[in-house]
Amino acid sequence: MFIFCWVVVLRRGGDGVSTAAPFCGPSKTEENTIMKKTLIALALVALLPLSAQAAERSYTYVEGTYNNLDGDVDGFGVRGSFDFGTSGLYGLGSYTNYSENNADANFWELGLGYKHQLNDSLDLIAEGAYTDFDIVDGYRASVGLRSSFSDNVEGLLKANYRDGSDLEGDFTATAGLLVNFNETWGMSGEVEFDDSAEIYTVGLRARF
Repeated sequence: MFIFCWVVVLRRGGDGVSTAAPFCGPSKTEENTIMKKTLIALALVALLPLSAQAAERSYTYVEGTYNNLDGDVDGFGVRGSFDFGTSGLYGLGSYTNYSENNADANFWELGLGYKHQLNDSLDLIAEGAYTDFDIVDGYRASVGLRSSFSDNVEGLLKANYRDGSDLEGDFTATAGLLVNFNETWGMSGEVEFDDSAEIYTVGLRARF
């Protein structure tokens, strides 16, 4: 998948997508790894509806983030979301700059989401977004669940499909946790993984 292939590009000094592409195909071992991770994510999904406490989930926020690709490529960014009222729609966007071996890569995402409340503590969400990772553009399509475990703690699970120019599309999974300190401030943590690498994100969020 094109985002994770940039780990190779950055480690090789930013030689370009053509350099990374031959390394992006999953091996049998990697396929087994993603299967195990997916089963874990599905088990967590089964636990989400068990949350009984009602809490309002905000879809309007801005967040500063620290990002890490595959354990050793660092990045910093900003992301946010804006709720379009009772329509159920919300806009989303993000920007991250990654740096490794004197090479930089910028990742942009801009899209639209839809939320449907299943009960007081659980939302079904669907998202579509245009993505750009320097010279590689593409898209992301996601479906998932967002749940309130309590008034201050939320969980997130999403299944994603990412595709990009010149690179084969791939399925990924995202698992996240949000801890709200008060009505405005909170801290989030997420991991997105595919068959070859992980993206770790930690953010300081302001809700509106």
